[in-house]
Order: sequence, then structure tokens, then C-alpha cells
Amino acid sequence: MSRIALVDDDRNILTSVSMTLEAEGFEVETYNDGQTALEAFTKRMPDMAVLDIKMPRMDGMDLLQRLRQKTSTLPVIFLTSKDDEIDEVLGLRMGADDYVTKPFSQRLLVERIRALLRRQEVRAKDEIGDVEESKILDRGDLIMDPLRHSVAWKGKDVALTVTEFLLLQALATRPGFVKSRDQLMDVAYDDQVYVDDRTIDSHIKRLRKKMRTADSDFSAIETLYGIGYRYNEE
Repeated sequence: MSRIALVDDDRNILTSVSMTLEAEGFEVETYNDGQTALEAFTKRMPDMAVLDIKMPRMDGMDLLQRLRQKTSTLPVIFLTSKDDEIDEVLGLRMGADDYVTKPFSQRLLVERIRALLRRQEVRAKDEIGDVEESKILDRGDLIMDPLRHSVAWKGKDVALTVTEFLLLQALATRPGFVKSRDQLMDVAYDDQVYVDDRTIDSHIKRLRKKMRTADSDFSAIETLYGIGYRYNEE
């Protein structure tokens, strides 16, 4: 039974969403502010976190930043208000895996949770299907180990989220070949989860920023405007 942490200062959302998730077979832990959730996560990390952005004591952005300092692989979904487009983009750049806009369909939220958990389970158990994808990927300065979810650039470790890892792996597997945004969406998300181009762009920007912590001159991921992205070996 997967444990879902639901963090929101709206008690109505906590009650209704937790009831829906429990009916779907999940174990749910609810928190009404980020600070309380962080203290609980320190003792016991959930399998996934669903975070509201605007909360007292510690908002979702701050909580996500603290979580990413502890783990790069915990799936995180943001709950955002309809007018919080800037927050959505910023959250994805900080390492969130997905977001759902309020007011939202609880069925949609359940499907996105299931999709991210399935993806996480596949990576953990190495049920990838394609044996080649489980092998260490060596692209000179870039070394990726899917089984350990590890990435190194010029010998320096880089902590990536599951989505960022999948996108980098897809690009680096075939250097020089262009991947469209639609192709990258297929790599990073389950078919039942809809995301737009802006979501992929935000993940790529966050990925580049993380790689530049290891090398300020990192430029291996090239943008082809109106087409997509490609990885160029340096």
C-alpha cells in the first residue's frame, strides 16, 4: 500500500481527497502546513507528496526545496490555483514532477498519482522491458546508471528527479537526434497524464540548471526552436 502525504491548509480538500485516495487503496497522511509535514517526513518519508503551494508556516515551494535536499526521487505533485502560472513553472523548475490546477477533478489527481507511482516502481524494480535501458550509459563526460538512478557529469554527481533523469536519458541515448516535445512527453509521462509543452520546457530548464551546478559551461542539451531538443556530445 503506497503512502501518500497530502499537504494543504484547506481542511475540505484534506478531507475529501484523503477519502477518495483511501477508497482507491492508498494510505494517506494529511498535514495542514509545510512545517508540520517536513517534521513528519524527517521521521518517515512517504512514497509520494501532494503539496499545495500557498500555505502558512512553510509554503509548498519551501517544503519542496527542503525535500529535494534530502531526496531527488520522491514524486511530488503541486496543487496550484488557476492564476498561479508563475508558481507552476517555478515549482517544476525546482523539481516537482507534475501539477494539478484547482479546482481539480479528484479522478484526474488519482490517475496522475498512479502514473507517477507506476513509473517509480518500474525504475526501482528494473521492469523496464528494454534491457538496453538498464545498462550504464556512457557519453564521455556524462555517466548515467538507471538501476541506481545516478548521474555524473565530469566526475561530479548530479541529483535529478525521476522526470529529469528520464528526459536526459532519452536525449543522451541517441546523441545528435532531435526529440520533439511530444516524444519527450511520452518518455516522461504516462499516456493517461496530460501535460503541455510548457511543462517539458520547464523540466529541461531545471535539468540544465542542475547540470550547470557540476559544470557552469554545460551546453550539451540544445534547443531547436519550434522542433524540440537534442543532446550533443562534447
